[in-house]
Amino acid sequence: MSLDDRLDRIVGRAEEIEAFLAGGVTGEEFSRASREYAELEPLVARINELRFAQIEERETGQLLADPEMKILAEVELHRLRERILLLRQEVRLAMLPRDVADERSAILEIRPAAGGDEAALFAAELFGVYRRYADIHGWRFELMDYDESELGGLREGIATISGRGVFARLKYESGVHRVQRVPMTESQGRIHTSTVTVAVLPEAEDVDVQIDERDLRIDVYRASGAGGQHVNKTESAVRITHIPTGIVVTMQEEKSQHKNRAKAMKILRARLFELQRASLHATRAADRKSQVGTGDRSERIRTYNFPQGRVTDHRIGITLHKIDRIMLGEIDAIVDALIQYDQALQLASQGI
Repeated sequence: MSLDDRLDRIVGRAEEIEAFLAGGVTGEEFSRASREYAELEPLVARINELRFAQIEERETGQLLADPEMKILAEVELHRLRERILLLRQEVRLAMLPRDVADERSAILEIRPAAGGDEAALFAAELFGVYRRYADIHGWRFELMDYDESELGGLREGIATISGRGVFARLKYESGVHRVQRVPMTESQGRIHTSTVTVAVLPEAEDVDVQIDERDLRIDVYRASGAGGQHVNKTESAVRITHIPTGIVVTMQEEKSQHKNRAKAMKILRARLFELQRASLHATRAADRKSQVGTGDRSERIRTYNFPQGRVTDHRIGITLHKIDRIMLGEIDAIVDALIQYDQALQLASQGI
């Protein structure tokens, strides 16, 4: 089926729903039809823009036969053809299946992997990269848990990043981030390789995940900080184990057991929601694993090479020689490239 045929069907479906709604339908049928129409309406508006531009192109093309209008017509045709190309691409992208989580806020989790103290130090720096990236976009960065190591590194960092479309831009950051540099503790000047895991989860709502309290084991204990210093002498720290999946969430950032439990449940809900999403999209993820990745935290996605001043994203082969700017949170060039590449793959797989 050609693109134009698909567009005809979309417009026809919107007209069909519009007539159905005008017929006085009520109740659940009205709600269901209204939701579908609301989803189609922006796409139909773009299709109408495209078709109007195509009509203008045809009419302007007829003026080429007029010697007095030829030059003006050629200029206008050039403008219209550029606009048509842009509109066609916008329509094609709008036809792609929507990830319902894209508009949501996200939960960021960062942990050191291989590399000991150096991995923990880089984990702390990477946590700062995403904090600054959130600032650049005007998003709210709320610390949920930050377990600092003795040397100022990070054992585990969790934050909620709130704003519209956060997950859509950060979801490609999940995976293993590798750093190559000379650690501060290295006296011989040798380059070490360390790794850090990043997970970005869409924030889940209560309706997304139903959690049975009987499936939870909740333990409380005294919170402790770096060096064994007590953050709180009361049993405020909380460990929640989801027995069916084995997922464990610990939280001790707050002095209140109630607040720690609420934060832990928020993280647990997000992890369970992502588990559901991974299961539902297993086939799609398998098809695209070798290109843009699945978000699996065991998958190496990026290398930060400090001696050479470069950052390479291995999924799309992009290398930027501006590691200083990237460590300041300026990662949009990588994020935009990943989004565009992913969209191209989806367009190809959908045959659009």
